[in-house]
Amino acid sequence: MTKQSVNRATYDQVMLPIYSPADFIPVKGQGSRVWDQQGNSYIDFAGGIAVLALGHAHPALNQAIKEQSEKLWHVSNVFTNEPALELAQKLIDNTFAERVFFANSGAEANEAAFKLARHYAITRHSPYKTKIIAFHNAFHGRTFFTVSVGGQAKYADGFGPKPADIIHVPFNDLNAVKAVIDSHTCAVVLEPIQGEGGITAATPEFMRGLRELCDENQALLVLDEVQTGMGRTGKLFAYMNYDVTPDIITTAKALGSGFPLSAMLTTADIASVMGVGTHGTTYGGNPLACAVGNVAFDLINTKEVLEGVQQRYQWIVDELMAINQRYGVFSQIRGQGLLIGAELAPQYANQARDILTLAIKQGLMMLNAGTNVLRFTPSLIITQEELAEGMKALDKAIAEFVHLSSI
Repeated sequence: MTKQSVNRATYDQVMLPIYSPADFIPVKGQGSRVWDQQGNSYIDFAGGIAVLALGHAHPALNQAIKEQSEKLWHVSNVFTNEPALELAQKLIDNTFAERVFFANSGAEANEAAFKLARHYAITRHSPYKTKIIAFHNAFHGRTFFTVSVGGQAKYADGFGPKPADIIHVPFNDLNAVKAVIDSHTCAVVLEPIQGEGGITAATPEFMRGLRELCDENQALLVLDEVQTGMGRTGKLFAYMNYDVTPDIITTAKALGSGFPLSAMLTTADIASVMGVGTHGTTYGGNPLACAVGNVAFDLINTKEVLEGVQQRYQWIVDELMAINQRYGVFSQIRGQGLLIGAELAPQYANQARDILTLAIKQGLMMLNAGTNVLRFTPSLIITQEELAEGMKALDKAIAEFVHLSSI
C-alpha cells in the first residue's frame, strides 16, 4: 500500500472502529494552518485537542527534535537523562511542586496521580482510606482506573466490574462534596475547567471549599491539568487563577506541544511514600520527548505568550458574540484563555457535530465538548489573521447550519 492509495476508506479497513474521523486526511501543518491530501487548506481551531500550543511545525521544536535525535533517543529507567532532569527542574521552579514523574499521556499521568493518592493515604493513614471523590461529566483518561474516576458512564460502562470506592457528585456543588467526604476519603479529583464536560470552570468558592474540606479530612486535592496546563488559561497552570495550592497536579497535551509527554507534579512529602518499583513506565521521560518539552516550556512560559492568550481570548469572544447577534445560535459563551466553549441555544441542542461538519466544508477544523458545545482550543500563538480567517469560516458554517435547520 502506497501513500497515494491510502485514503479515508482505508481507515475502515485497517483501524479499530473507535473513532469517526473526518473524510479528509491532513498531511501537512504550518502554524495554525493544515493541508490535506488534495492540497485543500484549513484553519486549525482544534490544536489536536489543546495539544499544539505552539502550532504545527514550530521551527524551535523541529530543531529540538533534530538535535536530540542525533544524540540520544531512549534509555531505560535504570538510567536518567539530562533533558528529563532539566525539564523537571523547570516545572519545580515555576510551581508549588518538589517532585516530578514523567509519562507519555494524560491518562498515564492521572493513573499515576490516583495511585499515588491512594498509596499515600494507605501508607500514612489507614488501609481503609481509599475513597476518591470525583465529579459528574469529568474526563480523566481511558485507562480503566482513570475512566472509572471520570464521571461519564458512556466511557466507563461495558467493561466489567469497575475499581471500587469512587464516588461522583455534581460539579461546583460544595454541599454535595460535604455530604460524602469523610475519614475514608483519600482524594478529591477534578479538572479546574471540565473539558469534555462542556468547558465548565470551577468557581473560586468551590475550589477554596474543596481545599478546606481536604485539609479537614486529611485528603489530597488532585487537579487534572492535562488540558488546562501549560498556558492554556493565560497562566502557566490553571490553579494559579485560584488562591489555592493543590497537592498533586497532572499535565500533558501542551507539555510536549505535539510530542507525547506528560507529567505528574507533587510535594516531596507526598512523593516520599513511593519507592523503587512502586510505579513505572518504559518511555516516560525519554530524552527525545523531554528535549522537545524543554523548548516548549521555555517558549510558553513567557510574558509575551501568556498575556497574548488573554488577547486572543478577547478576539474570539468578540467574534462569537457578533456571530450570535446575527444568528442567535449560542445560549452561553464560557471558559478561560484559549479554552473556550460556546453552548448551543435550546433549539439547536445536541447538534454541535453538525456545525463541525459544515465548518470543515468552509476550511475550518474545530472540536465539540459533548454534544452541545463548540470547543475552541487553538494554538496559543495563533495570529490575528489566522483567527479572523477561521471565524469567517465559522460564520459561513453557522449561516448554513441555521438555514438547514429552518427547512
